[in-house]
Amino acid sequence: MGFRKNIRRVTPYVPGEQPQEKVIKLNTNENPYPPSKKVQETLAGLDPAKLRLYPDPAATKLVTALADYYGVSQEEVFAGVGSDDVLAMCFLTFFNGEKPVLFPDVTYSFYKVWVELFKIPFSCQPVDENFKIVKTDYFTPNGGIIIPNPNAPTGIFESLTVIEEIVAGNPDSVVIIDEAYIDFGGESALPLIKKYPNLLVVQTYSKSRSLAGLRVGYALGNKELIKALNDVKYSYNSYTMNEYAIELGAAVLKDDAYFKESTGQIMETREWAKEALEEKGFTCLDSRANFIFAKHERVPAKEIFEKLKGKGIYVRFWNDERIKDYLRITVGMRVEMEKLLAEIEGILA
Repeated sequence: MGFRKNIRRVTPYVPGEQPQEKVIKLNTNENPYPPSKKVQETLAGLDPAKLRLYPDPAATKLVTALADYYGVSQEEVFAGVGSDDVLAMCFLTFFNGEKPVLFPDVTYSFYKVWVELFKIPFSCQPVDENFKIVKTDYFTPNGGIIIPNPNAPTGIFESLTVIEEIVAGNPDSVVIIDEAYIDFGGESALPLIKKYPNLLVVQTYSKSRSLAGLRVGYALGNKELIKALNDVKYSYNSYTMNEYAIELGAAVLKDDAYFKESTGQIMETREWAKEALEEKGFTCLDSRANFIFAKHERVPAKEIFEKLKGKGIYVRFWNDERIKDYLRITVGMRVEMEKLLAEIEGILA
């Protein structure tokens, strides 16, 4: 069976469990609130007959809407099938040098999958004891940098001062700031793209816009970077965005009031839940995301994780040395968080 030597071997990304039965699901950072009513209104006006045609490969309607919303040109916007698709395209496009790509050691685990899949040299830069990135670690020769801000799974937000110093200190590298969770209390690096041609900001509809099932992500950066992304995309798959994603993705940007209301409710619930957990003996990091990263003073995270799962409440646990004491808990609706806290109280007792 000589063909086996030509099979690409990779350790795949492991997504959070997606149980099909009715549970309290606080493990994959989905938004607990429904999408904007603009989604239903727009769906009602769509013609299913159009699905026999290929969608617009340039996703013009969506790209135009994003450009208008953020006050940039259409040539500074790239859209893809969720931020995972956009980020994978970024790895393919920009990380092709002989020097290692840099990213934190505690971070979104897909980064390590992509560098291995695409055979990209890399170096994980250790975060400090408070899970903050060490700025000086990124002032070393490299083939590119990617930093999630806020980080996952910690929720830690790095100031724009730190981000700008890293971008400015690496003019010969593309620096990608992955802002999947930026709408829950962070400050976007988007204003810096006009100042730094090597900066790319990536965001998603999956978290703050309650549309994880639609798969819409996008990148914002200077025209040269966006053109390079499109060149790779058209060399790989011209029709990445489906018709409904384009239409609905453009529509929800018109309902900014609902967007701000729902993200505001999540932030309010997050802070209340953090305080309640701390009263029960947990230490919670200062999350600026739609989740809480917490460890208990005496009960192992794995034990709490397994007992919660037995009660039909799903949270996230990684058996990784640096974070094995922590649980990542998605912020659900207030009633879901109350049930979580009640079950945790029973476990601790």
